[in-house]
Order: sequence, then structure tokens, then C-alpha cells
Amino acid sequence: MLAAARPGGQPEGPTRCGLIAIVGRPNVGKSTLMNSLIGQKVSITSRKAQTTRHRITGIASDGDTQFVFVDTPGFQTRHTVKGTAALNRNLNKTVQSVLGDVDVVLFLVDAGRFGLDDAKVLSMIPKGKPVFLIANKLDLIHRRADLLPWLKQMQERHPFTEFVPLQATRQADTERLLGIIRPYLPEQPWFYDADALTDRSDKFLAAELIREKLFRLTGDELPYTSTVQIDKYEEVEGGRLNRIAATIIVERDAHKGMVIGESGERLKRISTEARTEMERLTGKKVFLEVWVKVRSGWADDEHRLKSYGYE
Repeated sequence: MLAAARPGGQPEGPTRCGLIAIVGRPNVGKSTLMNSLIGQKVSITSRKAQTTRHRITGIASDGDTQFVFVDTPGFQTRHTVKGTAALNRNLNKTVQSVLGDVDVVLFLVDAGRFGLDDAKVLSMIPKGKPVFLIANKLDLIHRRADLLPWLKQMQERHPFTEFVPLQATRQADTERLLGIIRPYLPEQPWFYDADALTDRSDKFLAAELIREKLFRLTGDELPYTSTVQIDKYEEVEGGRLNRIAATIIVERDAHKGMVIGESGERLKRISTEARTEMERLTGKKVFLEVWVKVRSGWADDEHRLKSYGYE
């Protein structure tokens, strides 16, 4: 199991613990950063914008401090896109609810860049909270001196508490970021076990992994209005095997054909790659069956959104 829910195994003496939100426009690297910070994949990634659709909690316990990171969907500015209004409203509501609860906000942008979508996210952050400006993809900046005028402009936009340039995939950078965050977290008992990595269930992570492979293997060919529902998740053979049945939900018959592929080869590859990663993460054998169904209009139907697990 990746998830754990009860406090326990805490170090002796004073401890720190707090919630840290990771926010930013779509496709800026929020999930990649969180996975690097906790040293384990709990939030899916792909090149397709809006891959993350839920509030995902990742937990890193180090020394006397437990860091509880909350990865959020990228804030959607296009509420009225035909067929996705309800889904986009749901995603934005998730971002806004997270920001009211946290102790620290990590505002993630591409180093040297600040556009309209970034500005909309920044405007949502409540006043009075420590906000760190996280300049990601530092490897794409050829001369560090080029960042200075940009940083001055950013400080004029918002009184950022800290400025942290980094490359989200570099361990040295994420360890440095943990050290910067630590003193901003309140002294209080830990929320989770010392070995907890996320508060999400294995069933939830299974659906997310299938969706990740779906997006990665279809690329821009498949619209982002597709999702995954877990129909059955059973532990059998004394817990040594997980038997999973899942359904990929798409909007149109043409999309179903894209997912299945010629002679079913694409669907087979999606299933195989998802199963392989599930086995690596859980340490168990997995038997996975995946079907594809058409449900037109699901992304603009509040009832269906709830039935598919959107909060």
C-alpha cells in the first residue's frame, strides 16, 4: 500500500508539520515537482495540459519535519469551452479550496516567463500567506544574469517570501527547497505515519496511472475530455495479486477508435504499461482488464462528474 492515514512513528521531541500547495498554470511541472520532492510517483505526468484533475497529497517526512504537499490542477481560464464547462469549474474549485487551507504556497512558473495564465493563478492566492516563487526549468536559461530583470519585475507583481530557481527533476534542487520550506511550517504533531507517501488509495492511483498512459500514448490526437473509472479492485491470493477492471470513458465513437488502435494494439500497450507501473509501485502482481466506452457530454454533466470521482 502506498497510502497511510493514522499518525504514528513520529520522532521524539518537537516536530514540524504543515500543508504546502503547489500551484501554477497547466503544464508548468507541478506534478513532476511533487513527485521529486517526495521521492515517489504519486501524481501522474504527461505533456498534455490539465493531466492533474484532483487534489493529490504527497507526504515527505525528513528529520523532525513532515511536509504535506498538495498538487493541484492547473487553473483553467476557459470555463465556457463547449462540452467542458462543468469539468473546468470543478478543477478551479479544487484549486481555490486548497489555497484556503495551506501554510505555504509554491507558485510555479517557467524561469524567465510570466504570461496571462500565470497572472490569473497569482491573483487567486490569498493575502497573508508565505508565497514562494519557484522558477522551474532553470536548465533552459543560458545565462543566469538574464533572470535578474525578470525577478525584479516579479517582485513588483507580488511580495514573494522566497525566490527559488530550480530544475524540478534534480534531487539537489528539491532537497534545497525542502530546507527553505522547513522553518515556515508550524510546530505541531505529524498528520501521517512516517512512511506514508500519499493519502490516496491504491484504487485511485490505478485509475490515474491508466489515464497517464492513455494521454502519453495518444498525445494530442485524443481530446483531454476522457477519464478512467475503476469498476473492480480486488486483492486475491492472500494479497499477493490485485485484480483490476477499468473503463476508459471517451466522448465520441471516433475517440474510442483512437484509444483502441489498429487491431487493439494501442489499448493493449496502454494496459501493459499501466499494469507494469502498478506492479512496480505496489510490489504486487496485477491482473488488469481495460475496456473503452463512449459517454457523450460527461465533462459538462455535474452528476456524471461526481459518479466518476470528481469532488
